[in-house]
Order: sequence, then structure tokens, then C-alpha cells
Amino acid sequence: MKVAFRSLALIAALLVSGAAAADQYPSKTVKVIVPFAAGGPTDVVGRMVAQALSERLKQTFYVENVAGAGGNTGMALATRSPGDGYTLLFASSSIVVNPSLYQQVPYDFHKDFIPITKIGAAPNALIVHPALNIKSMKDLVTFLKANAGKYTFASPGMGTTPSLSVELFRQTFGLDFAVTQFKSGGLAVQSVLGQHTPMSFQAIPPATALIKEGKLVALAVTAAKRVSALPDVPTFDELGTKGQEAETMTAAFAPAGTPKAVVDLLQREIAAIVQQPEFKAKLSALGVEPGGMDAAAFKASCDQEIAKWRKVITDAKIPRI
Repeated sequence: MKVAFRSLALIAALLVSGAAAADQYPSKTVKVIVPFAAGGPTDVVGRMVAQALSERLKQTFYVENVAGAGGNTGMALATRSPGDGYTLLFASSSIVVNPSLYQQVPYDFHKDFIPITKIGAAPNALIVHPALNIKSMKDLVTFLKANAGKYTFASPGMGTTPSLSVELFRQTFGLDFAVTQFKSGGLAVQSVLGQHTPMSFQAIPPATALIKEGKLVALAVTAAKRVSALPDVPTFDELGTKGQEAETMTAAFAPAGTPKAVVDLLQREIAAIVQQPEFKAKLSALGVEPGGMDAAAFKASCDQEIAKWRKVITDAKIPRI
């Protein structure tokens, strides 16, 4: 009986402690780890949300870029951070892709992280430099076959969905080209812009403005339907190529051990932010569909994504890194 009372007392104390943590949170600066260099889609969207959280919660949320190994370096750092709500991780789809793409990853998704919510997601775009004078995906395929081994694609890093889109594209059409891996989408886009690697698959946000200005040409998007940010760009399915759908998400995670009350508070705040009409319009202009689902639904979504990308990588025979 005494053991039962002690257990109840412990549970009550934990509940009170969690509630107190939520009431007092945040009482100091919050670090947000983005596991890619500045300028990529995760960084662009992550900084927007961090700024909004700072304004809503009256405490500074700042982004620290920790790039390397397809996001693994930054995600590993997050696993070593205290589970107190003062270090968060804004990750891309790499967090659910890397376990199937790498022979070893420095984290256990289900043990090391608490999913908070999906902030938003954007499909990838197949882009080329206008100097190539390529106007369609069919033209690009013909061009690459006629110039086997002579051109290079820019990729925003292994483990990103654009890197998988590059591999699927290569295998679907039997193409021969090189791939240069960058540390972020922003760096990959700049390489295409400078014609160092004049073609790429890229999550839409870092490239949207450049596409609209005519500095880059988008040939197709890896979405089920056209995106409002680039309404004139067809989907792969429209062009007769199926099975290319892929999106790059930006999502919030907390290190294991973070109090549920804090996780719930962050989920509610982020959901409120991304559904604000003005903020939603900014995301839409970037080609990002807003998220905000509750933590349980987001966790289930992550489990589905892990299984999906495992199948894609296996079926495409993409070798593990």
C-alpha cells in the first residue's frame, strides 16, 4: 500500500513539475539547431518560425547552423543536448531518410527525439541554368544522353529528398552525370546560378525568387499537383513520369526527456504561427504547405515517412553511404 501511495505521489509530483515547466517556459534563451548551412529551405523556414516564437513567447529563439554529413552532425549534437526545452532541432526530411541511407547514423530516431510538429513541407523542383537553353524535362533528358558524363548536378547534401530525387531521375532515365554534394540548399542553388553545376533538384524555397526572376528555370516539380508558388511548372506525373513524388519538410523536434508540457506548448505555438494568414501567405509564396499537426499525429507521420523512404532507397538500389 505504501509503495502504491509513493508511486501516486511521484506521478503527482511529476505532473506538477511538468505544469510548472510549461508555466515558466521559456525563462531564458532557446537555441534552435538547424543541421544545414544557412540559406537552405530548413534554415529559411526555421528562422521565420524562430523569430515568430521569440515574439510570441517574449524570449529569444536563435538558430545555430551545424552543417555536415547530410544533417547527421547537427542531429547528433541535438541528441547530446539536455532535454529541457532550451535546445530544439529544426530538421528536414533527412531525419527520417538517413537511417535507411547511411550505414550508421549517430542517433536513434525513436529513442533520441520527441517529434513536436511538422512546420511545413515543400516539393522539390528540377532546375537548370537558363544559359543551357533547355525548356522542358524531355529536352534535358535528351541533352544529358547526348552529353553522357559531361555535366554535374548540384545536390543539397546526401540524405536530403533532393539528393534522392537526383538518384531516382538518373535511374529512371538511365542517365550518366556527376553529382556534387553541398552542405545546404542555398549553396547548391548558388552553384547552379554560377553555372558551376548548372542543374539540380532543389526544395523550392531557396530557389523560388530566382525562378520567378528568370535567373533559374524550373522544368518540373516532385508534387502530386502543381504548387501555388510556381503555377506554370508541371508535375512529373503530368509529363508522363510517375513515382517521382518527394517533399522536403521542415519540422520541430526536442531531445529525449523534454517535458511533455513544454512539447505541447511548442506544438500549439508553432501551429498557431503557421496558420496565421500573413505567415501562411509567406510560406505559400515559398512553395511550402503549412503544417501544425499535434505531436502524436506527427510521430505517426514520421514513422510512415521512415518506412516510405526505406522502400524508395531499397527499390532504387541506392547504395548506403
